[in-house]
Amino acid sequence: MAKSIIAIVGRPNVGKSTFFNRLLSQRQAIVDSQEGITRDRIYGEMEWCAHPLKFIDTGGYIPEDFDIFNAAVREQAQIAMGESDLVLFMVDGKEGPTASDQGLAQFVRKSGKPYILVVNKCDGYKTDNLIHQFHELGLEFPMAISALNGRQTGDLLDTILKKLDLTEPPSETDEEEGLRLAIVGMPNVGKSSLTNGLLQKERTIVTPIAGTTRDAIDAHIKWHGRDTTLVDTAGLRKLAKIKDKIEYYSTVRTQNAIEEANVVLVLIDAEKGFGKQDKSIVDFVIDKGKGLIFVVNKWDLIQKETHTMKDFKEEIRYQFKPLDHYPLLFISALTKQRIHKVLETAWEVYDRSQNLTLTSKLNDALDQIIFKNPPPAEQGKIIKIKYATQVSRSPVVIALYLNHPTLVKTSYQRYLENQLRQHFDFNGVPVRLSFRKK
Repeated sequence: MAKSIIAIVGRPNVGKSTFFNRLLSQRQAIVDSQEGITRDRIYGEMEWCAHPLKFIDTGGYIPEDFDIFNAAVREQAQIAMGESDLVLFMVDGKEGPTASDQGLAQFVRKSGKPYILVVNKCDGYKTDNLIHQFHELGLEFPMAISALNGRQTGDLLDTILKKLDLTEPPSETDEEEGLRLAIVGMPNVGKSSLTNGLLQKERTIVTPIAGTTRDAIDAHIKWHGRDTTLVDTAGLRKLAKIKDKIEYYSTVRTQNAIEEANVVLVLIDAEKGFGKQDKSIVDFVIDKGKGLIFVVNKWDLIQKETHTMKDFKEEIRYQFKPLDHYPLLFISALTKQRIHKVLETAWEVYDRSQNLTLTSKLNDALDQIIFKNPPPAEQGKIIKIKYATQVSRSPVVIALYLNHPTLVKTSYQRYLENQLRQHFDFNGVPVRLSFRKK
């Protein structure tokens, strides 16, 4: 079922993100008293009276400012209005109409889209008369709300349904849940450039300035008919280096995006190489049990010889042994070199993570593994592994039943995992062994 799209536009700090979070009942967009926090388009979905609605939160629209960020934010807001079915034009009731409001009102009229003028920060009935000062914008009768305490937001949603002519109850359809792919890495490694390259449009703002992306931004794409959600995230730095609270909130959003994803792309900069912070990010993703693909971006900037890629792979895997079990891709988001492999590999990893290994095949493989190298005795006790079965997908958890589960050495646990990976295709998927009392 097609969802109606509503774009929320307005100048900076009128409460767009607060209203957006109120509708979604979660802190999806970062909110702060500082102006210009939101930069990219942020999508969120909710239901009202059984009708699915998709809202777009946009950055503050400043008509006549040509700062690198303001110009890009303005373009993002214009794209949001272009793809929407209805525009919510939000103004600040306490401040009254401004020159920016006048310019944006003219743009809303020219768009030809149905719109609602929303006067925010009317926190009580005594402040409702603030709406009358906005008649000078020449728009239809405005509605008073308070995004902070939720006052009259239900009335606004009712008005949205009327404007969109959503009167009939929607028909129920089953929608397949597709792949959710998070793109993470340190600041300025090319996450937003890769997102835009995969979408073949400017979905997120890209600048040479590290930290341009702040929120985790969803973008939807069809890949060979399969639904894919790309999640562009803010760059992850060491916590000790984070001094700004906005960057801290961005880091929290990125960590949440990893937890909600099925597969995670970890990007590094080919010129900077593989560092300690990159290892920490990979560790975090594996610890969360997510499918992982390691992507070396900006490969076009590297001077190449015959074995450059092979040597680079060996160096990364030498530095961080767990990456033996995960795909490594070499791409250039700027020149689009090999980026087609990203979605192809991501879907392969996702499909692998959804497989359930047959218990009979698992135990046949386990018998061969143990016959080749039995578990060493510990504390004078012989360890006998009797049985194994896969008890979970995403992450893959294999339960092994034995007589002394606490005595299995870490080295033997690694041996078992490596051998099982050789018998079964778990490439890109974390595998956890759970040793249980028979």
